[in-house]
Amino acid sequence: MTNTGKIVWGVILGVVVLIFFIFFWKYNSIVTMEESVNTAWAQVENQYQRRFDLIPNIVNTVKWEANFEKSTLEAVVNARASATKTTINVNDAKELAQFQQEQQGITQALSRLLMVTENYPNLKANQWFADLRVSLEGTENRISTERMRYNETVQKFNTYVRLFPNNIVSSFLWFEKKNLFESDAGANVAPKVDFAN
Repeated sequence: MTNTGKIVWGVILGVVVLIFFIFFWKYNSIVTMEESVNTAWAQVENQYQRRFDLIPNIVNTVKWEANFEKSTLEAVVNARASATKTTINVNDAKELAQFQQEQQGITQALSRLLMVTENYPNLKANQWFADLRVSLEGTENRISTERMRYNETVQKFNTYVRLFPNNIVSSFLWFEKKNLFESDAGANVAPKVDFAN
């Protein structure tokens, strides 16, 4: 083999080794970022579970009020039961949308429950109920924060897998964009405030 042939083979081997190194470096980066997305999603689920765990305590505390609206309590219990049955693949846009819709159902049912409790002085004066209400409000804030963190992590991942040359590695190994949480239906419409009534 001539010196030119050795140089050509050396260059080809060097390029192959470089491509191999870049490929696995990018692969490891994508896997690391995907695990960050999975961890962020686990935190979202953790906060929703915290809310699920609070609901029975709130319902049981409210039940003792003899005149309390049964339909309001049933709406909360049914919304919780529906949401806890849902298994979700966060990478499936339809499943994520259904999950969001069921969580919104719980939020609405809890909002109605808390609004109605304002009509019951015994409940308003009950320290246990007041503590549960504060815990619920804190949980709702945590849910919002974790959803925001999840979206930020997903945005970084989606950007990374779409950039060149990452897009070649990600498409070759079937890494796909992740789904974001979207705002709830009607969130883009400002509430109407009427001080005349």
